[in-house]
Amino acid sequence: MVNVTVDGIKVSVPDNSTILQAAEAVGINVPTLCYHPDQSVKANCRVCVCEVEGNRLLQAACSQPVFEGMVVKTRTPKVIEARKTILEMILAHHPQDCLNCLRNENCELQSLAAEYFIRDNPFELKVRGLAKDLSTPSLFRDPDKCVLCRRCIEACSVIQTVDALGIENRGNHAMVVPSLGKNLSDSPCIMCGQCIHACPVGAIGEVEEIDKLLAAIADPNKVVVTQIAPAVRLAVSEEVGLLTGDLPMEVFVAGLKQVGFDHVLHTNFTADLTIMEEGNELLSRLQNGGKLPMFTSCSPGWINFAETFYPDLLDNLSTCKSPQQMFGALVKTYWAEKMNIPAENIYSVSIMPCVAKKFEAARPEMNASGYRDVDLVLTTREVGRLFRMSGIDFKKLPAQPFSPWMSEYTGAAVIFGATGGVMEAALRTVYEVVMEETLGDLNFTFARGFEGIKEAEVDLKGTKVKVAIAHGLGHARQLMDQVRAGQSPYHFIEIMACPGGCIGGGGQPITKRNAKRLERIEAIYEEDQAMEARKSHINKEVQALYAEYLEKPLGHKSHELLHTHYHDKHKKFL
Repeated sequence: MVNVTVDGIKVSVPDNSTILQAAEAVGINVPTLCYHPDQSVKANCRVCVCEVEGNRLLQAACSQPVFEGMVVKTRTPKVIEARKTILEMILAHHPQDCLNCLRNENCELQSLAAEYFIRDNPFELKVRGLAKDLSTPSLFRDPDKCVLCRRCIEACSVIQTVDALGIENRGNHAMVVPSLGKNLSDSPCIMCGQCIHACPVGAIGEVEEIDKLLAAIADPNKVVVTQIAPAVRLAVSEEVGLLTGDLPMEVFVAGLKQVGFDHVLHTNFTADLTIMEEGNELLSRLQNGGKLPMFTSCSPGWINFAETFYPDLLDNLSTCKSPQQMFGALVKTYWAEKMNIPAENIYSVSIMPCVAKKFEAARPEMNASGYRDVDLVLTTREVGRLFRMSGIDFKKLPAQPFSPWMSEYTGAAVIFGATGGVMEAALRTVYEVVMEETLGDLNFTFARGFEGIKEAEVDLKGTKVKVAIAHGLGHARQLMDQVRAGQSPYHFIEIMACPGGCIGGGGQPITKRNAKRLERIEAIYEEDQAMEARKSHINKEVQALYAEYLEKPLGHKSHELLHTHYHDKHKKFL
């Protein structure tokens, strides 16, 4: 341990700690901009400079190691003036359109400017005037707002191993740019949106589509129907001023109806349906010599990754559509018939934790209903903005029920929102189908947790089924390379593109720390544990769907509506 004094407070910290860590240990906040707790230290911005006794120059707290007897001062006039000047210089090259920015009131640079009372900047405003990149349906880039922290690059290159972003030029001419081209659409970007979470400002964000929703609500010929993804309710609570998971589902439903949705249903219904299709697909492959290991297919960022970097392994992917797209196909066929609503009048909206879902909904093959199956995708953040705009007080709003059909779900569907949840849900059903007995303990705890790769072996009537789980595409790449090399021992692999799974999706409330993702995961399993029905195959509405419409899992109609195919995108980058 090393003994240090920070602003007069003595503290002992582990060897190799930084000034920033020592300050945090005694509750002193040192401002940062390029620093990210889950990334490597960059020391680019110098906003965190502090005085170290005996040193003439100010030191960057994020990178400067402490030493025995070090005396640090974090708030002297010299330090404050230096930080203020650094911020003024950054702001001199930054657009001043905070009111129009997606990150208004949730911007690290804006917060620092307010903290340091920056009102009149002595430096002349010189914004570069670069064009926005609006080339993808999921993400936009506003390079004028980039502060060159390089956090997005590390999220993309190190955590996700996609390398869609890089630095071009040096010094005052340095820019973060998409690799291989001028636009994101020219790069290998898989639209996971983790760069949005990494960005401290509004240089990268989701393509916002609230206006399209409001236009549909105002159209008297449209019946606006929405589905809510498993990970959304927990996180949208944070967007409306509540604690994680504190927004009751029925009050969430009431809020959506209040803003103008005609019908509110749940993606959890088709999460249960996904287990029926995917579980039977796995059994079919195991029993009939199908392509193994089989990969899950509900994460669109992961699908984009596989299509881009592992096109030779596309046959290993489950052919099941994601729950979002299964829902979209069914809401304009089965549900439309049940409700006696013409399919052409239905405007299908999904509320998702994921920006890649916007791209997925726009894929040309996603029209099994004869129409575009999902007309619009809103992220959790967009719905939070919609609620704030509508002035709803969720602490006073009376609860309302879901609309009929396609809204019943089990605990197995709930846990889809966490890494390992799809695997656990599938095993609950596959075990009972194969073993023909009731599973005693429904908790496959090996599937839970935040480890990058988890693995286990499950005995199904003497057949040893080896399974693996990965979240974050850097971990997924390790498993994919094993499969490509012919060295994979697994039969079934779950992959989620985003760290933590959907609870950490690119469309969720922005957070810098994995602790928040873990909090959401814990809330998901608490919800599952509290439910009476926790196995997908006992969902009565799913059973009715098969009896009335689909006939059986993997049947002809199921293949038409619920299954898909994939594309080799690698050749685009050759």
